[in-house]
Amino acid sequence: MMQHLSFLLDCPTVVAAIFICGIGGTFQYGFCVSVMTSPSVFIKKLINRTCVERYDFFLEEWQVSLIWSFTVSIFCIGGLLGSLIAGSLTSKFGRKRCLLLNNLVAIAGAVLMIFSQTAVSFEMIMVARFLYGVNAGVGLSAQTMYLIECAPKRLRGMVGVSVATFLSLGRFSGQLLGIRELLGTEKEWPWLLGFNGFAALFQLFTLPFLPESPRFLLLERGDSQASTKAFKKLWGKNDYSKELEDMLKEKASLHSIPNQSVLELFQSQSLRWQLLTIIIAFISLQLSGINAVYFYSFEVLGAAGIPHDKLTYAALGTGLCELITSTACFIIIESMGKKVLLYRGYIAMSVTLGLLTITVYFQKSVSWLPYCSLVLVFFFIFFFAIGPAATTAPLPGEILTQSFKSAGYTLGCTINWMGLFVLGMLFPILVEKLESFCFLIFLVFCLICGLYVAFNVPETKNKTVLEIAAEFERMHCKDDKSQRKKHSEQDPSGINSCSTKF
Repeated sequence: MMQHLSFLLDCPTVVAAIFICGIGGTFQYGFCVSVMTSPSVFIKKLINRTCVERYDFFLEEWQVSLIWSFTVSIFCIGGLLGSLIAGSLTSKFGRKRCLLLNNLVAIAGAVLMIFSQTAVSFEMIMVARFLYGVNAGVGLSAQTMYLIECAPKRLRGMVGVSVATFLSLGRFSGQLLGIRELLGTEKEWPWLLGFNGFAALFQLFTLPFLPESPRFLLLERGDSQASTKAFKKLWGKNDYSKELEDMLKEKASLHSIPNQSVLELFQSQSLRWQLLTIIIAFISLQLSGINAVYFYSFEVLGAAGIPHDKLTYAALGTGLCELITSTACFIIIESMGKKVLLYRGYIAMSVTLGLLTITVYFQKSVSWLPYCSLVLVFFFIFFFAIGPAATTAPLPGEILTQSFKSAGYTLGCTINWMGLFVLGMLFPILVEKLESFCFLIFLVFCLICGLYVAFNVPETKNKTVLEIAAEFERMHCKDDKSQRKKHSEQDPSGINSCSTKF
């Protein structure tokens, strides 16, 4: 562990890239997820005020709630659009330039947020939330690709965790700045919602000092000289010759294959198990129940028995718990391995959700059970942060070759945003109809993903993409002799014989 930290400190430019990309990337995503809870009362007042002053029409409570829900959820629609275009943008403009241009979208959204109250226009907030979503959708893919491709192989686990760490920091910052002692007031809330613009400005002025991804320069642009120069700037005096050698082997194996689309990823017989792994991992990430806690943190904690006047600070504690755990995971991931953290995290989350279902159901009968519910909520966040949150985002870049990476990130992030939108709309209904038993739905998804990863996904620590592909093939090529004979008759070359089993 200390060796990895020492090696990371020997690459100060990589450390700078982690910080700069994180503040301008997943920090904004996490901030947008949590920040809307605090000013909700003021925004609902603005919605009614807009209709009264502009149309002389007073909205009923259900109408205000409907507009409010759409204002919150349109962030996910923007994120879905951003994730769909991220692959083509990162391939066309490069990872670095894509991140730079993406900041302009966030700055435009921040300007709309800051002036929405002055202009008496809730529509400006809607448009800004949509723009924030586009920014987050593009940034999630571009940031992860850029950092994974810039980092040494032995540090990719730590660098991948940094994506989740800054997301947690953004969530916590949105909760912290939203308390009434800071920006959660009727006068200051537009500045709270416009805070993303300052993070975008920071990245816009600092990212130009960093080089483009060396993998992108070599494997997609074919510029070995620029790639070598980028390696020198990122890694300093550390030896990058082995990394360059692995990249050249990967380039040779691709045979000048261009970037592939999502459809071509689905059609690839040799990547069926990698494809299934991405789908299951990203679906489970959303259906684990964690985003329900942050989108509707007051309702979840209220159901856990927390007094109404303490809800804001209890929600702040959940964000702090995830941030601390994610930071700790940054240190330990390279010693434990990503597969172990992922499947153990999901199994532990399943057990926690089962216990939480029991404590919430009986908490009206036993006076001390609400405190148990609160402890279980914090345990759940701990297991999520140290497992799925830390390992899922960089997964496509670790198990797919260069030509399929953009498609893999596009698919994973599309699933992420669709799940976020659907869950945001359905979770209040689930709580109303199922009450504490709604946690059982999330329990099932956590258990399925944990078992799938444990038995079907190889460890990726310190392995190249080609080595991981060989591990997938070894794990799933266990057909008997008759099946192999049948496959060889259908495919005399022997290529993709494994994928027919799937």
